[in-house]
Amino acid sequence: VSLYKKYSPDILLLDIRMQYMTGLEAARNVLAAYPDAKILFLTTFSDDEYIVKALKIGTKGYILKQNFECIVPALKTVMKGQTVFGDEVINKLPVLMKKTSDFDYEKYGINDKEKDIISLVAQGLSNKEIATELFLSEGTVRNYLSSILEKLELRDRTQLAIFYYNNNK
Repeated sequence: VSLYKKYSPDILLLDIRMQYMTGLEAARNVLAAYPDAKILFLTTFSDDEYIVKALKIGTKGYILKQNFECIVPALKTVMKGQTVFGDEVINKLPVLMKKTSDFDYEKYGINDKEKDIISLVAQGLSNKEIATELFLSEGTVRNYLSSILEKLELRDRTQLAIFYYNNNK
């Protein structure tokens, strides 16, 4: 985010998972300060949730690193002011746009990082695996989980996973 301010690049390439904050958080921060910023996600993650979030924030595209031959054409397309998505992403869009969550996480003070942790708990990851995935310490993950359980008035990880699947269709 600070480098965007310093260098004002034509296009900002972001990954979904980064060391100090997620790419989604970085994109949100950059676009809040610079609404005309052209942000393109270049990632290995084709998770539905990430794609939808990237679309909602207003990024200019989402392509997968595996399709490396699409990178240069995608950059040229974004430079022209257009939006671009990789084939895998385009094929998912009709279904993704119909998905909704019945639960209003923001009403309970659940932020994006906490939503990521909830999703990873629901996928069965341990605190150590979540810490590795999100570039956090295990202690930080434990603290987040305690906070999440308290905010949602849940007892344990199992209840949290059930809660996630009941509220994310």
